[in-house]
Amino acid sequence: MIDNASIESLKSSIDIVDVVGSFVELRKAGANYKANCPFHGEKTPSFVVSPVKQIYHCFGCGVGGDSIKFVMELEKLTYPEAIEKLASMFNFSLNYTKGSSDYSDAKRVLSAIVQWHMKNLNSNEVAMEYLKERGVSQNSIEIFEIGYVPSGQEVMQFLESSLLPLPKALDAGVIAKSENGSGFYARLVDRITFPIHSPSASIVGFGGRTITNHPAKYINSPQTKLFNKSRLLYGYHLAKESIYKNKKIIICEGYLDVVMFHQAGFKEAVAGMGTALTPEHLPMLRKGSPKIILAYDGDKAGVAAALKAAQMLSIAGFDGGVVLFPDGQDPADLIAKGESKIVAKLLRESKPFIPFVLEKIIEVHDLNDPRAKEMAFGVAKQFLEGLSQIIKDAYIPMASTLLGVSSALFGKQTQPSRAREIFREKKDDIAQLSILKTLLEKPDLIDSVLDVIDIDMFGRYATLFSALINGENEHPHLMGLAVDESLQVMNEKELQDVLRNFLIKHYDIKLKSIATDATIPFAKKSFLIRKIKTDIIPRLKRGELVAFSVN
Repeated sequence: MIDNASIESLKSSIDIVDVVGSFVELRKAGANYKANCPFHGEKTPSFVVSPVKQIYHCFGCGVGGDSIKFVMELEKLTYPEAIEKLASMFNFSLNYTKGSSDYSDAKRVLSAIVQWHMKNLNSNEVAMEYLKERGVSQNSIEIFEIGYVPSGQEVMQFLESSLLPLPKALDAGVIAKSENGSGFYARLVDRITFPIHSPSASIVGFGGRTITNHPAKYINSPQTKLFNKSRLLYGYHLAKESIYKNKKIIICEGYLDVVMFHQAGFKEAVAGMGTALTPEHLPMLRKGSPKIILAYDGDKAGVAAALKAAQMLSIAGFDGGVVLFPDGQDPADLIAKGESKIVAKLLRESKPFIPFVLEKIIEVHDLNDPRAKEMAFGVAKQFLEGLSQIIKDAYIPMASTLLGVSSALFGKQTQPSRAREIFREKKDDIAQLSILKTLLEKPDLIDSVLDVIDIDMFGRYATLFSALINGENEHPHLMGLAVDESLQVMNEKELQDVLRNFLIKHYDIKLKSIATDATIPFAKKSFLIRKIKTDIIPRLKRGELVAFSVN
């Protein structure tokens, strides 16, 4: 069992913002942080994390709790498993009243294996010669703990002689069960090894590079309790200090690229685990608010990977650019040749994400063919629609120029900043604007509002109300309403209260206009005044929403 004092010490040493931010993208919102809830689908963030109270709560689905509860719910773990997961994430040593944990045992196996691999490297001439040819210095070998794993038989012998239990080595991803289930075999053999660490520098797995011309050039550890390649970046534990300091992160394709970037002084470099960047990487990339530079090979695969990553990052609101290394060379090759100045120049001249994406998605189409041109337009428009309105408007002229079409084809360009000014000039009726903003954010409430209010009751905002109920969300004034943070988005109860007050004010004004309107026949005027004064307004004041229109 885990010692209770150890659990309390863990709780006091971790920050819920760091915990939740390791799984989802958090955005600062006043004293708190907000995100789209990871427990239910939503487009408008209602998931709030409080660093002061060290809790999270979703106003959409109602989930909430502390760091441990979050990991339990998200990863579907028991309480002890969640404690051990957090301890592993933040390199915290737990104390046990009896026995040990799967996490600590797995980490013990991995730590022993790292040291063994490093020892093996020094005695393997072929592996050392390969690293020397690639320009890797002895200092880099030590910093990155690069090693070598020999034959599978030697791996099994090492585990046995070191008294490392095979089930624990299995949990760590070092070995796997044979197909018939009768024994175990080593996952990595005859490879140069690159230990992979968590952001807190805890060993979690390995990457292995063949030196025997095996068809699989690189192999990573399998998915384990410790290792999830979609949430890890190679070298991040060594790069994060420079990333935070210099507000920059360089993402490249391979382990050796990272090693050589660091060796040349570009210590912000990291790499994926042989896969493309995924949305699960975004929380880590968001930390420190760095500019992101994608430094990929200029071959077909590198361009495709850069395009996919640039699209995802630009839509997620990241700033950065793309560098494609020319002539089939990768960053490691250029640095090994002593051309670090060329690398630095390429990084400084990186192509911003959005222009890069537009150029690449358009250039693959033959614009002399009308149908191909139409397809190119559709792809470009779809990409631009994923951007914020202001960014979209800024790049529509570029897209139209590349395609050779009118900017008007991309739809009306709106100016949210001007719309915001318009709303600031018309704050004499906050109730109407608050109702509209609430309906804009919560369209499912529109029908209940239309049951008691006619469009013409909104006076000068009637056109805006009409646009809202017709779903014209790109209307420039609706865009302004959406970005106006001074207006409140209400819950259903608050909306009902505001509607009642709005209706009371509306009928008070209507009473005065009816009394002074000489065009209304006396009998009808008497009926309307009596209806409003003795029926409508009293019911509204009692808390009832009344559906009645006086034309």
